[in-house]
Amino acid sequence: MSKQQGGQRKGKTQVEGSKKNFKKSYAKGNATFKRTDPKPKKPSNPNEIRLNKYVANSGMCSRREADVHIATGLVSVNGKVITEMGYKVKIGDEVRYDGARINPEKKAYVLLNKPKGFATTTSEGKGRTVMDLVANATASRIKPIGRLGRNSKGLLLFTNDDVIVDKFTNSKNGVARLFHIELNKNLRLEDLKKVQEGFKVQGKLIAVEEISYIDGASKKEIGLKIKNTGNTIIRTIFDYLKYEIESLDCVAIGHLTKKDIPRGSWKHLTEQELNMLKML
Repeated sequence: MSKQQGGQRKGKTQVEGSKKNFKKSYAKGNATFKRTDPKPKKPSNPNEIRLNKYVANSGMCSRREADVHIATGLVSVNGKVITEMGYKVKIGDEVRYDGARINPEKKAYVLLNKPKGFATTTSEGKGRTVMDLVANATASRIKPIGRLGRNSKGLLLFTNDDVIVDKFTNSKNGVARLFHIELNKNLRLEDLKKVQEGFKVQGKLIAVEEISYIDGASKKEIGLKIKNTGNTIIRTIFDYLKYEIESLDCVAIGHLTKKDIPRGSWKHLTEQELNMLKML
């Protein structure tokens, strides 16, 4: 056997040997991977939100600070103190921080000049309501403060700010509303004075802030200022005195007026208007 043949045989043997010792690589590009997909994520509920985010969105503090407040027991949900991290709440839950109710939505303040024919309610199935008129005003869930009857008109304030709502409904302070009222007959002077002085109906004192005739108008038209959030008290006054109300128009709420708000339209309160309202 020649050296060349021996060399070839020897080389062949080395190659064959190397093939026997060769281990198949599973590196990318050398083999087909069997892909295992991660477990599908559980779809999030759009009506739920993490408690720390809820608290942070309310403007009370940052999310990191909210975690601390939750851990120390300052936050409750529907009357129960929650200290669990990652706890989720529904949008409609009552969440309180240090005893005060909070809301994660952006605060909104909408002033409507209500026309006749719309009920002041948030309930469905009541025909046309004031909520239809402010449906496009904001994404926040606002509600009217107080009431105006379906056939009454004028200013109505909507908000989701519990602090402002409490300012209106506080029995000691309240916010004055001015009404332009037209009766079916002239209001006698003695009846006007009776309303000024206050009187009792079925043992309940009926009192107003102010009452007067409208300058330049007949004695059927009067101005009446009250701090009550509804207009039931106005009906009670004139039913008791044997008058019928033909027109009732809320022309001012505190310092807020109907200027530049056509009937059936609304506007957002300016920062200055809101600050003045908070100072009342």
